Amino acid sequence: MHGCGNDFVIFDGRRDQFDLSPETIAMLADRHLGVGCDQMISMRADPDADAFMQIFNADGTPAGACGNATRCVADLIMREKDQDTAVLRTEAGLLHADRQPDDRIQVDMGLVKLDWSDIPLARPMDTLHMALPGEPAAVSMGNPHVTFFVSDIETTDVAVDGPRYENDALFPERVNVGFAQIMDQTTIRLRVWERGAGLTLACGSGACAALVNACRRGLTQRKARVLVDGGALDIAWRNDGHVIMGGPATTVFSGEVDLP
Repeated sequence: MHGCGNDFVIFDGRRDQFDLSPETIAMLADRHLGVGCDQMISMRADPDADAFMQIFNADGTPAGACGNATRCVADLIMREKDQDTAVLRTEAGLLHADRQPDDRIQVDMGLVKLDWSDIPLARPMDTLHMALPGEPAAVSMGNPHVTFFVSDIETTDVAVDGPRYENDALFPERVNVGFAQIMDQTTIRLRVWERGAGLTLACGSGACAALVNACRRGLTQRKARVLVDGGALDIAWRNDGHVIMGGPATTVFSGEVDLP
């Protein structure tokens, strides 16, 4: 499945649970040796939700949240159960999703966290104007994000600057690196270098982080459309601190794979 081109291999382990090694996940994510994906998702049974989503990056490392994958799994479950709502559990907590009249999936991504220790950073720091070149802003959406605001995203070398900051010592768990250009008060152009996956066509939690950070800076309103390489996501930061994300979810194919 994919959401705005951010693509996933989703395994259904709700009945027969199984574990995959980081090496196997990395192989499956390889676009030449495996199926190919940005992240791999394992669905597990959960007594208090429609499913538990275990999320892995393309390099086999675990991830706490993934907004586009949440929409995809929610769409799968809603179609399976013939309903317009779904509740999913991730490492970041319970997430509620619903289907909109235009068939886009909307997800409450939960409370954004703004303190340096929640992201986490290696040392205390103002997360709105960080002590890095360009003074980016950082938040946690259940996974760590830093957003650099740039004047022209087309001339920003994401492939160089992304991995540089992903592995900066300031981020002990590494970080997703967003580069955002403010088009107007309700439109953001965004590209994201995702930790463990590289440059992707879309990053749902990164879009949430970009809107929150832009709003904190007074650059946008609390609701904006975020334009990513693979499409558009609608993000709103409610007054209660919850971030709402809406966007498409597409099934490409379903089948079976031989595991090593």
